[in-house]
Amino acid sequence: MTETDDGTTAPTPEEIGANYDRFTDLYGLITGDIGLHVGMWSEPGERAPASGLGDLANLAQERQTEHHIKTLGLKAGEHLLDIGCGTGVPAVRVAQRTGGRVTGINVSREHLARAEAAARAEGVSDRVSFRYGNAMDLDFPDGSFDAALSIEVFPHLSDRPRAFREAARVLRPGGHFLMSDFTVRGTPSPEGLAAYRQVWRCMPPTTPAETIGWAADAGFELAGVEDMTQNSAFTGDLMGLLYADRHDEVVERFGPEQVAGFDALVPLMRTFFHDHLGSYLFLFRKPAAA
Repeated sequence: MTETDDGTTAPTPEEIGANYDRFTDLYGLITGDIGLHVGMWSEPGERAPASGLGDLANLAQERQTEHHIKTLGLKAGEHLLDIGCGTGVPAVRVAQRTGGRVTGINVSREHLARAEAAARAEGVSDRVSFRYGNAMDLDFPDGSFDAALSIEVFPHLSDRPRAFREAARVLRPGGHFLMSDFTVRGTPSPEGLAAYRQVWRCMPPTTPAETIGWAADAGFELAGVEDMTQNSAFTGDLMGLLYADRHDEVVERFGPEQVAGFDALVPLMRTFFHDHLGSYLFLFRKPAAA
């Protein structure tokens, strides 16, 4: 070490070089090995820059929503059905970005309450509404919507072919349906598959061919497909890191007995997501009337 004019000690060039000689692989493991630099997790001036893993997860979900909006191509004044709308932010973003109307359905009362609050907070309640609804038994007349969206909802459903038929029924001729489905890669362990199903309350993952087949049987044409698997793999790692980072908060919220069960499941689920869970985004089209 050397001493600067203000009395601060500083590493010598030789010490810096020796440090990198010894620890380059460590830095690559914990920061990434492209340049051994801090990554640009958000664009300069972005509305909500990432300052932690939770912020990073939210930014990734915002980017996902923007990609869905671009892919679906809803126009101003058109009406979208959001099947399994979650806590409502994607529906709000669709309305804000496109000028369209959105009706969201969900089987979670808690999600619906949060979705309604999100629409009110963003001032779009006149164009965005939410109601309780089952994807396998939609309570809407035939041809009610110009487009439909369903992101990571079909993996939960016990009868995916029926849900496709319902989506086709409520779309107008020529309308598009953008949906995602989880798929299986390789041969997961029974314990990993069971952990995934228990934590997410899902059916076993399917294959892209099965999903396309169910859609075709419901009368849909395939307009596009994207392999999004790299995102699900990273999400598994991020979930594991966030769970460990926020473990005390999780215990306080859900209690030690419940969390003890999660503690056993989360590592299995993280491995399942990283090694065996695929994710595909499908754009289907209901044929125009003859």
